[in-house]
Amino acid sequence: MPKRHIVNLSPPRLLLLIFLGFVILGTILLKLPVATTNGITWLDALFTSTSAMTVTGLIVVDTGQAFTLFGEIVILCLIQVGGLGIMTFAVLIFIMLGKKIGLKERLLVQQALNQTNFGGVVYLVKRLFYFSIITETIAALFLFLRWLPDMGWKQGLYAAIFHSISAFNNAGFSIWPDSLSRYVGDPIVNIVITFLFIFGGLGFTVIFDLWNKKEFSKLSTHSKLMLIGTLIFNVVAVLFVFIMEYSNPETLGKLSISDKLWAAYFQGVVPRTAGFNTVDIGSLDDATLFFMMLLMFVGAGSASTGGGIKLTTFLAMLLSVFTFLKGKSEVVVFRRTITDRIVVRSLAIAIIGLTVVIFAALILNITEDASFIMVLFETVSAFGTVGLSMGLTGDLTEIGKIVITFVMFVGKLGPLTLAFSFAQPDKSPIRYPKEDILIG
Repeated sequence: MPKRHIVNLSPPRLLLLIFLGFVILGTILLKLPVATTNGITWLDALFTSTSAMTVTGLIVVDTGQAFTLFGEIVILCLIQVGGLGIMTFAVLIFIMLGKKIGLKERLLVQQALNQTNFGGVVYLVKRLFYFSIITETIAALFLFLRWLPDMGWKQGLYAAIFHSISAFNNAGFSIWPDSLSRYVGDPIVNIVITFLFIFGGLGFTVIFDLWNKKEFSKLSTHSKLMLIGTLIFNVVAVLFVFIMEYSNPETLGKLSISDKLWAAYFQGVVPRTAGFNTVDIGSLDDATLFFMMLLMFVGAGSASTGGGIKLTTFLAMLLSVFTFLKGKSEVVVFRRTITDRIVVRSLAIAIIGLTVVIFAALILNITEDASFIMVLFETVSAFGTVGLSMGLTGDLTEIGKIVITFVMFVGKLGPLTLAFSFAQPDKSPIRYPKEDILIG
């Protein structure tokens, strides 16, 4: 393709191509003999690369056993680039080389970080990078001190770094086959890991808004919605898991009361973004699994390392419903009016996301030898780039792996980014008369 054609691509299309390029590069690196212990297929390499780049965490082969140190480092690099954003690193490289950040690059960063305007995006990128590295380093230090007596300094340090990067970027990759189940009642591991993925899932604009303004009343409407929404969702989820799984002998039932609380807390907050687990997900009650699916579909915050339709998208639709029921014409929250454009955009994101999940689950229900709830759970987890699984991932057929790979890709880039990549802008000056239709 001629260079001028690439340059003239819209930001969504260019972002799509760059992201796809990194996935392909990761696939090639993971397929190298030096990256695996006994070799993997091209499809498994593509699946793993996509899962890492989209910070999902679904795995078709055991990370700690199938990959060498080189392969695991490749996965970590993909997680870091995918979590913080391709354009974040591109801008940092431009800055280090002394290059000027032009309008095109700023638009790409705006698209990649889901910002409403491109003013100050370069400054945001710098702060984002420093904040991420500092947070991951401090968390890795706490984990290292916890794991040092058990594993020694070399293995303990590596495990701490791996899980710190994976958790902050909401990836859910672990070097252990049982994820973090061995630390189900460990306060340090539970607190550090959940702190990382909750913070990473809030969104960088919210974190920096908190840092700059300190007081809740001075925060932006977006930040207020994210903080209150996250708190409510997490509290309700933890209570729900604790009540539903309290007597389940396969999950919380066999644990002590303190371990029950830690397990309920971890499983309650993890579905929104990350794919770690401290109990067997496949053994959870169907009601708990369905509730987790709702949380995974909603996902984390905009401009965060998490996926899903995003919490503020869900809240915008919910507020519009309340507005309709109250007979009001404008959506108002915290004495601020949310524009109709945002409400329509939220509806579009949810409908496209729901459509992707439905069609993917329909295909998997035909191709996979598994129950419908397993298929649906896997699909929603892939779309929300969560990475939780009931155990289906490793048994997926080739068609199933391709479908889940596509769903992870859509979930990370966002339904609208993908839609805008193929949509043609309406430049027609023609406007038609308005007329109502019967609904409801």
